[in-house]
Amino acid sequence: MGILEVKNVNKRFGGLQALGDVNLSVAENTCHAIIGPNGAGKSTLLNCLVGKLIPDTGSVMFDGQSVLGRSPHEINQMGISRVFQTPEIFGELSVMENMMIPCFARRDGAFRMHAYKDAGAERDIIDRAESVLEDLNMIDKREMTASSMSRGDKRRLEIAMCLAQEPRLLLLDEPTAGMARADTNNTIDLLKRIKAERDITIAIIEHDMHVVFSLADRITVLAQGTPLVEDTPDKIKGHPKVREAYLGEAA
Repeated sequence: MGILEVKNVNKRFGGLQALGDVNLSVAENTCHAIIGPNGAGKSTLLNCLVGKLIPDTGSVMFDGQSVLGRSPHEINQMGISRVFQTPEIFGELSVMENMMIPCFARRDGAFRMHAYKDAGAERDIIDRAESVLEDLNMIDKREMTASSMSRGDKRRLEIAMCLAQEPRLLLLDEPTAGMARADTNNTIDLLKRIKAERDITIAIIEHDMHVVFSLADRITVLAQGTPLVEDTPDKIKGHPKVREAYLGEAA
């Protein structure tokens, strides 16, 4: 049994069947990619995993506990963090202040942002934030205003904010969207290191096949809301059903 188990999940929006009998098992400490053409249901599935949507039928279990009916905050406290397609950071705050927010949320939810300016106050929060920034080679940017950073650094900051919460499952929604190739490759290297060095499972939605094949241990292909095939990256490459879903070719 995987750390994340999705069974017989269905979701309709009026007459549109967005998800149909989706089954998915994500093994612990692996990277599992979910791919598919536009409109395949990838984002709908991800939103079901983090509490933004509730499936019409089926179950979503994380480490043996149901996530259904829980608020996004409760799901986050269970050990699931999400990186959005567009970086969700506080642009008017400094990098360090951004980092302190998830650290406070992880501890008790009592936000004392002024503590950063008070020497010795909230030392555990500051140490935690600095430790993650150091690990991700961002400590030299701690005083920068977040909005002034490059897209690649904004993404790195968002990932750092997720890691500060010590998640067991990291959900990534097209983490390299809109990036230049150099930033994309840096993000791939960062995610490889995170996976290698931390006790963490990654599930990623991504259009860039270079990213997918660089990171994934298993790949699930969705088409019209239904899993088409699941296998290793080597088996997915050139699979006739995958080619048909993306290119409309006869299998």
